[in-house]
Amino acid sequence: MRLALITATALLAALGLAACGMGEEGIAVSKSDSDYNGAVLFATHCSGCHTLSAAGTQGSGNRGVRTQGPNLNQRTETYDDALFAIQNGGFSGAIMPQNIVVGKEAEAVARFVAKYAGEEAETSPRPGETSP
Repeated sequence: MRLALITATALLAALGLAACGMGEEGIAVSKSDSDYNGAVLFATHCSGCHTLSAAGTQGSGNRGVRTQGPNLNQRTETYDDALFAIQNGGFSGAIMPQNIVVGKEAEAVARFVAKYAGEEAETSPRPGETSP
C-alpha cells in the first residue's frame, strides 16, 4: 500500500511538472522554416542553460547558477561565433560542454542561433551618439 502511494505521488508530481512545461513554451519557428531543425536541436540540447524564445527555451531559470548560459534573446551571435562556442565549449572554456552537437547538427544550431538570437538586444550608444 505504501509503495502504491509513493508511486502515485511520484506520478502526480511528474504530471504536474509536465503540465507546467518546465520552462518550455514550444518552438516558435515554423516547421517549413529551413532553420526548424536547428530550433529542435537547440531545444533538446541547449535548453537547460540558454533562453531563446524562438526555440521555446528558458534556460535553468536560476541566473545565480554558474552553469546558466547567456540569454540569447538579449544577445546577438554570428554564425561563426555560435559554431565556435558549440565546438569549443563556449567562450570561457569551462562551463558549456564541448561538441554538444557535431557536424551538420552543429551547423544547423549555429545557423538557427545566428538568425534568431538578439530579438530583445538593446543597442548601446556609441561615443558621440545620443541614447536610443
